[in-house]
Amino acid sequence: MFKDQRYLHYNAAGFRRDLIAGITVGIVAIPLGMAFAIASGVKPEYGLYTTIIAGLIVALLGGSRFQIAGPTGAFIPILLAIVLQYGYEDLLIAGFLAGVFLVIMGLLGVSNLIHFVPRSVTIGFTAGIAIIIFTGQFQNFFGLTGVEKKEFFHESMSEIIRNFHTVNTYSILTAIIGLLVIFILPKLAPKVPLLLIALLIPTVCSIVFFPGKVETIGTAFGGIPQHLPSLHFPEITLSKLVTLWQPALIIAALGAIESLLSAVVADGMKSDVPKHDSKKELFGQGIANIITPLFGGIPATGAIARTATNIGSGAVSPISGVVQSLFVLAFLLLFAPYASYIPLAAMAPILMFVAWNMSSRKAFIQILSLRSGDSLVLLTTFLLTIFLNLTIAVEVGILLAALSFLRKMSGSLEIKESKLTDVEKFKLADDAQNELIKYKMSGPLFFGTAKSFEDRYVELLNVKQPTIIFDLKNLTALDATGEAALSALLDEAHRSNKRLIFKKVPAEKVNLFKRSGLYEKIGKDNFFML
Repeated sequence: MFKDQRYLHYNAAGFRRDLIAGITVGIVAIPLGMAFAIASGVKPEYGLYTTIIAGLIVALLGGSRFQIAGPTGAFIPILLAIVLQYGYEDLLIAGFLAGVFLVIMGLLGVSNLIHFVPRSVTIGFTAGIAIIIFTGQFQNFFGLTGVEKKEFFHESMSEIIRNFHTVNTYSILTAIIGLLVIFILPKLAPKVPLLLIALLIPTVCSIVFFPGKVETIGTAFGGIPQHLPSLHFPEITLSKLVTLWQPALIIAALGAIESLLSAVVADGMKSDVPKHDSKKELFGQGIANIITPLFGGIPATGAIARTATNIGSGAVSPISGVVQSLFVLAFLLLFAPYASYIPLAAMAPILMFVAWNMSSRKAFIQILSLRSGDSLVLLTTFLLTIFLNLTIAVEVGILLAALSFLRKMSGSLEIKESKLTDVEKFKLADDAQNELIKYKMSGPLFFGTAKSFEDRYVELLNVKQPTIIFDLKNLTALDATGEAALSALLDEAHRSNKRLIFKKVPAEKVNLFKRSGLYEKIGKDNFFML
């Protein structure tokens, strides 16, 4: 393990710093792990199992020195949808499949493709997820009873409105105490573990001043077991693979985006150490998500906030991630029974705070203010995430972004008449001024620009000169559709008794011409490299 470059020059002083950082992150991870699990529709201990197992595996096998992995808010909507539609056991299978997809992504080097997901799409679904998380805590914040969890946002809001008469004043008071701690404590004591204190103070207040008046983890879930679960393989069948591969792929894609983004953020915060290995990071995330479901854990990915806390606490190697997992394990083994007293209303402000921080408000407003194709992509992805689901939102968002890109690119092919050089006049005609005309083509000739190129056939060929030169030096791209458009131009030129000459054709384009038969159709004598 210590041959890993992430442990280069590691020493006892580094271990002490990792120990402090790991404990600090562990303190933050405990309330978040339970809160994310509850919001995802499963028991709170499953979030702790995920924090322990996935955090340990990613620390050991990942590609970043500082990455802290575990359950995250980004997964909540899709995990909740899977639980409501298929059940907890199938969530484990989806997480397992997502791990397999992540390993494949890592081995194939798909990490580079993640960077091609448009920012308008990522900001759109992130903001949508934030809305879902924030509003999803209304039930616990107000202490409502009789509210059934629903898959769709409008159904959930209808349930809350329908049952709002069951509001619990003590729950509201508990949640407000938590909110006040979140707002005030950073100003008074910025170095204390904010989220843990924001959980403990309202919990103590509820126990001392109005015991038994609010719903707790104990009354809602029966408490938290004081041990790790035994190894259990979910029953994977062909029908379940067919049903769950798509949500699993979305989990994998979202996990890849978030983990790599977290690793990039870590690189920026610690510029004096080698950058992360993205292939290895995805591989580590994949192995973590394959093993975690075998112990009842939910899907995990790199957590940006916890990773930043890790770095800010002085971490120097992945040992801090190992310490974090061991610390949460110690909490589970020693203090799990006390978690039963935590009110659900005390966890609501924590998740609302997380949602507010992850909402990307400034970026959302900035892109929306552009009133461009990106704005449409952003708004569509945002609304589909809220009112349908993340799977459809990402698919439609990327499709719209691709169409917007193609529309922009369709006008990027330029064909301009150009002045003949003396060499061209000498080489190709005795009376060059009357016999030759030259066009320079700049930009891509592909399926997105072929139609605009075809619309100009008449204009390009309707000249008195019998010989037309096309300078392709600045032709940046050519695909099969572009090649077919050139072939059609040759047919039109033949019917118009025009000779077409192509000069400075890039070598890779010449190879395409030869493979497609276009080179032979043009004729060897009509290629030259002046």
